[in-house]
Amino acid sequence: MSRPGATVLILGSMPGVASLRAQEYYAHPRNHFWPIMASMVGFDLAAPYAERVDALTGAGFAVWDVLQSCVRAGSLDSAIQAGTRVPNDFAAFFAAHPQIRLVGFNGAEAEKSFNSHVLPGLQSAAGLRYARLPSSSPAHAVGFDYKLTAWRAALAGQAYVN
Repeated sequence: MSRPGATVLILGSMPGVASLRAQEYYAHPRNHFWPIMASMVGFDLAAPYAERVDALTGAGFAVWDVLQSCVRAGSLDSAIQAGTRVPNDFAAFFAAHPQIRLVGFNGAEAEKSFNSHVLPGLQSAAGLRYARLPSSSPAHAVGFDYKLTAWRAALAGQAYVN
């Protein structure tokens, strides 16, 4: 999900089972993504999905996944089978969204897959800043307050300790 004016791209690794089933980003009810973004952007967390997406993109955020496809059982990044990661077309994305200045990785797998499968062949990465965010997944067992503080700091260009 993106608009032409997005300046921040949040990348997950690959949608989980609940998201694929619902055809919505971060659809698992215990995932902290939407509560984090509602706190940062100021929209109603109980709003319908389309309204939350509009608020997020209206605030300059784009959301996508590093991987177009992979083979895994379930939703855990650790279950992605080696050699099955197929990245999305980031050259085309960055060409269509030249105003992106910050790429935030929603968890270690998103960063690892991007660095391994996208960055080596990416010609249009000049001027981008990168920040690894603590995963919003319920499998990343740190509290919401920690995640929110870390996301705010990282998206503002400050470091955090994971």
